[in-house]
Amino acid sequence: MRVNRGSRGGRQKDVIDTAGIGSPSVSSLRSDLRDPTSDLDMRARSKAFALRAIKLCDALPDTGVGRVVKGQLLRSGTSAGANYRAAKRAKSNADFISKMGTVEEEIDESMYWMELIVDAGLMNEDLLASLYDEADQLLAMTVASIKTAKRNKK
Repeated sequence: MRVNRGSRGGRQKDVIDTAGIGSPSVSSLRSDLRDPTSDLDMRARSKAFALRAIKLCDALPDTGVGRVVKGQLLRSGTSAGANYRAAKRAKSNADFISKMGTVEEEIDESMYWMELIVDAGLMNEDLLASLYDEADQLLAMTVASIKTAKRNKK
C-alpha cells in the first residue's frame, strides 16, 4: 500500500493508493463468478472500496464544491457494499436482480463523481486511478452477476 501526499488549501491530505492489491484481471473475475467463494471476494472488495472512498472524500478540499461532491461520493461509494450485502439476503431471484441493479447504479454513480473530481480540478487523476479501476472491475462483476441471475431466472 502506498500513501500519496497531496495538498489542497494549504493542508496535507493522505490518499490511499492500493494499485495492484486485489485487482485481478477481467478474465479471472469471470472465473471467480463461477466460484462459490467469489461472494466473499465481492463482499470484501466492495467493503474495501467503501473504505477507500471514505479516505478519498476526507482528502477533498473543504470548499463549497468539495463538500457537495464529498457528500455525493460518500453516499454512493459506501452504499454499493451495503446494497450488495442486502442482495445476498434477497428473498427471491427477482429481488436479488433488483438489489444488484441498485449496486450497479451506486458503483456507476461513484465513477461519475470521481470523474467530476478530476474534471473540476479538485484532485489529480493519478490519485484516483486505482480506485476508479476498482470501481470499473466491481461494476463488471455486478453486471455479470445480474446477467447470470437473469439467465437462471428463465
